[in-house]
Amino acid sequence: MPSLLSRAVPAYLRVVRANRPFISAEGAREHIRERSLRPQAYGPPRLLRSDVTIEVRRENGWPIYTLTPRSGHARGNVVYCHGGGWVNEVARQHWQLAADVAAEAGTTVTVPIYPLIPYGTADQVIPAFANLVRANRDQYGEVCLAGDSAGGQIALSTAVLLRDEQQPAAPRTVLISPALDLSLSNPEILTIQSEDPWLGRDGGLVLGDHWRGSLSITDPLVSPLFADFTGLGPLTVFCGTRDILLPDTRIMVGKARAAGVEVDYHEAPELVHVYPLTPTPEGSEARMLIIDALRGALTPATSPA
Repeated sequence: MPSLLSRAVPAYLRVVRANRPFISAEGAREHIRERSLRPQAYGPPRLLRSDVTIEVRRENGWPIYTLTPRSGHARGNVVYCHGGGWVNEVARQHWQLAADVAAEAGTTVTVPIYPLIPYGTADQVIPAFANLVRANRDQYGEVCLAGDSAGGQIALSTAVLLRDEQQPAAPRTVLISPALDLSLSNPEILTIQSEDPWLGRDGGLVLGDHWRGSLSITDPLVSPLFADFTGLGPLTVFCGTRDILLPDTRIMVGKARAAGVEVDYHEAPELVHVYPLTPTPEGSEARMLIIDALRGALTPATSPA
């Protein structure tokens, strides 16, 4: 049974009307307009972890943040793709997870501030993420990918594009409640909709249509569920059962395993969208699993004696 805090999360989300941008097409259009008129701040919180340093540079118009542990030798790199429906900026929870990964997994974490809809689109953003991963490989060595929700779509589509370009597979890609099929055509979505206090199909269709840009909604750079998963690196995946993205996540896990991809899948009964980012015992446990997975992927294997 979920913890008391986790059981309180759906009620809180309903009180603050977290689903307003997603539950209706009109709500999504109004949210896009509001974000266009009044862009959100994206910088890291002033009080993050004191054992992590933060630097920022600008590449091709994007602010690119790098978080580095102050102590020890940082191994490799994680490119973190933040969620927010492709329309909301990076949030405090994303920064906190990025800082925890940097400090506790002993790695550098790159957080790109990518352009959001209606200005940013998948046909522009995904190739730019792939370019960033290639550049980080030259600088840091091994590079993992991670992302939540819309950022999970970006992370997995980037991994697919790099595979198609015959680049080395990421040693680990972490997907937190990933958006996988932006057509939202899975009939099971409607069954779960009444239980999901956060996401909605009607608004999600509007956001996805903006995000695809010039690409088809079924292009793997938009909807990675339609990709061939052969040759991708290992995946660590999280999803709660009160999340309309659950049916497609289950399909993706099965499809990846059938293609020979190692998948570490964590399905949490009665928990909401992106539950690893929530301030709950289950969220804390999931964050430790994420840190352990990335640390293990970036730590050189020891040779047998």
